[in-house]
Amino acid sequence: MKLKLILTLLLCFSLRAMFAQMPIPADKIKVKGGELTIQPITHATLVLSYQGKNFYVDPTGGADAFKGLAAPDVILITDIHGDHFDPKTIDAVNTNHATLVVPQAVADKLPATTDKSKLMIIKNGESKDAAGITITAIPMYNLPESPTAFHTKGRGNGYILSIGGKYVYLSGDTSDISEMRSLKNIDIAFVCMNLPYTMDVKTAASAVLAFKPKIVYPYHYRGQDTEEFKKLVNTGDKSIEVRLRNWYPTK
Repeated sequence: MKLKLILTLLLCFSLRAMFAQMPIPADKIKVKGGELTIQPITHATLVLSYQGKNFYVDPTGGADAFKGLAAPDVILITDIHGDHFDPKTIDAVNTNHATLVVPQAVADKLPATTDKSKLMIIKNGESKDAAGITITAIPMYNLPESPTAFHTKGRGNGYILSIGGKYVYLSGDTSDISEMRSLKNIDIAFVCMNLPYTMDVKTAASAVLAFKPKIVYPYHYRGQDTEEFKKLVNTGDKSIEVRLRNWYPTK
């Protein structure tokens, strides 16, 4: 019994030290079954950890960006653009046991050497389980809809993850679409805002005020005023916690 307690304490200290050395501090949120650790990396890239499982979202930046973090159990990719889909980084961080959760457009661009048994293709509206959590793909696209838009409907995925009784929404690259505005019971949201590819600050704030997540992180916001986003959201609804993090740290 004492040995088990000692090993548990050592694991906790190791995890704290691991996340403490990252350029952007990690957040921890209490959920059923323990804690959800949120580790921002850069731009649209982050790592979610729960019960010893690690979920890498749109990994970019090479192996160095994840130095000190445990290997992924699941890698989620939202779209084909290089700031979300980087095969070199996937290869660098993947220890060949991670499940790749991707839309068909990304699957079509994966290297021929990709282990197909580890590939989970999911399309808008579908839900699948990976590493003990449920993953639902929802639309992400530009308005007005156009065949020449940066992001066309059905190509990429936003994701809702069900983790420890909480719902985590990852917007991917999207405009202020009805599918986002109609979301319900979102506990933690990661919402994009950068022109001309997604939303501006005012539009993103308006969308957040529509679906009212309990906590929202602006991410994928290069060049945008996140303080203004926070002001707009909290002027409209003080109960929404806006967490500002520096997703573009200098080395």
